Amino acid sequence: MSGPLRGPVLGLLACLTLIVPLRVQGDTPPKAAIASAHPLATEAGMAILASGGNAFDAAVAVSAVLAVVEPYGSGLGGGGFWLLHRAADGLQVMVDGRERAPLAAHRDLYLTADGEFAQELALNGPLAAAIPGTPAALCHLAERYGRLGLGVTLASAIRTAREGFAVDARYRQRAEWRLEVLRASAAAARQFLVDAQVPPLGHRLTQPDLAATLERIAEHGCAAFYQGPFAARMVRGVREAGGIWTLEDLSQYAVVERKPIQGDYQGWRLVSAPPPSAGGVLLVEMLNMLSALPQEQRGAAPSAHLLTEVMRRAYRDRAAYLGDPDAVQMPLARLTDADYAAGLIRDFDPQRATPSRHEAKDCETGRSEGQDTTHFSILDRAGNRVAATLSINYPFGSGFVPPGTGVLLNDEMDDFSAQPGVPNAYGLVGGEANAIAPGKRMLSSMSPSFLESEDGVAILGTPGGSRIITMVLQAILAAVDQAQVSEWVGRPRIHHQYQPDRLQAEPGALTPAEQDALRALGHRLDLLDRPYGNMQAVFWDRRTGQVEAASDPRGIGSAQVQ
Repeated sequence: MSGPLRGPVLGLLACLTLIVPLRVQGDTPPKAAIASAHPLATEAGMAILASGGNAFDAAVAVSAVLAVVEPYGSGLGGGGFWLLHRAADGLQVMVDGRERAPLAAHRDLYLTADGEFAQELALNGPLAAAIPGTPAALCHLAERYGRLGLGVTLASAIRTAREGFAVDARYRQRAEWRLEVLRASAAAARQFLVDAQVPPLGHRLTQPDLAATLERIAEHGCAAFYQGPFAARMVRGVREAGGIWTLEDLSQYAVVERKPIQGDYQGWRLVSAPPPSAGGVLLVEMLNMLSALPQEQRGAAPSAHLLTEVMRRAYRDRAAYLGDPDAVQMPLARLTDADYAAGLIRDFDPQRATPSRHEAKDCETGRSEGQDTTHFSILDRAGNRVAATLSINYPFGSGFVPPGTGVLLNDEMDDFSAQPGVPNAYGLVGGEANAIAPGKRMLSSMSPSFLESEDGVAILGTPGGSRIITMVLQAILAAVDQAQVSEWVGRPRIHHQYQPDRLQAEPGALTPAEQDALRALGHRLDLLDRPYGNMQAVFWDRRTGQVEAASDPRGIGSAQVQ
């Protein structure tokens, strides 16, 4: 299966779809594995597998525990993408639990009377919150793919919310950064702070309202969240604080099953997230560009200069074309076509950087981005697997909790293009395809992925805002290069996203000599003073029969194999 990727001709599918993966019939892994961003979530998932659940049951448990212990990264008030592989029949599908814009949302929701983008409104408070998809996705996973009921798979999360967990340095850093926003919501301050201050290290944080909400879902399913008295309570809390939610917004929410993006690179098949994620499309496009270059230009491994130019071109297309597949037409077949990629990279100059045209307004892209959002990877002994990336967008989302619910709401409305040419909180500039519209899903960078060959199966993904896709790209290249799983998640990374026209690099990603060489080629460098990302990966080596898992050393997560 070597050679350039050729993307599938994708319609705007919103149905269960079969992609037959590369696999050896009757071949099953000797062990199960889970890698997640928090030890308590990994332990909960492993316990579900040990009690007879499958990877999909474990995904419910891990998602729910992360909602409790990583409120700065994900939660019931957010959404995500769950990429699934069912071993029995080879089904591969993405469960799209991305948030939707409220029905009262409109193109100019965050513009002032002077037509300027008021970003604070899209980041803080209930007006920033889209309709959550995580509860619906967990119920969907349990009902359609799991073996165990929600009463079993949500039990660990309920217990952890009720009994509490120890506050760590990571929690404190993010709460400090969003302190004023959390203080602005009385319910959020009670839930996540102590006397309106960041909790001390080791403080046992309990969330009784969240525990009650999880119990309600475990007993009555998702109707208990999206309809009835609880939904009315959420809507009342949102509207009294200035939001625009309605009961109709909640009752209309539904997950969508979508056909993953796929393609081939040097003998490996990539299966990744389709729109409303930009991840799969850009990954295919970037790998296609690398494949299109002659070996003498590509080298044994792509240089930082070449990777930058590949990233630059792909992110330009992200801004120009991608959005919600249920709302806009996208040229997906062209974007994922090998000939199109060859045309994009045809003007690559080994001796010169290609300037990004139409520079966006100045923006800050080096914020504490990279650990908000979360990812986990799961493989069970039957060969079922899940790669899931979940988010509430900024750390602690909107910072708003409707009183009496324990549900911290997202601020995913900032992921829309609120005004052409104006960057969002992650420096991404969008176009009309990602403009705000009622009931629309916002474009995402979340990129849960599988990488498959007859030699092995990789399950991977990461948080990191706009940098997610380039992190996954570099992990794929490391995997193809047969690096250890610990290297996939641990290697320092670089990133370029077309606008602003700057190459970002983690500490240690570029040597001084490489920095000088890149500047000589015309690149403008942002040498970051802190790492980013929190990748979680599992690898089943079919050649040796070994199963490995690794959690990013930048985080506090854990990886277990049993």
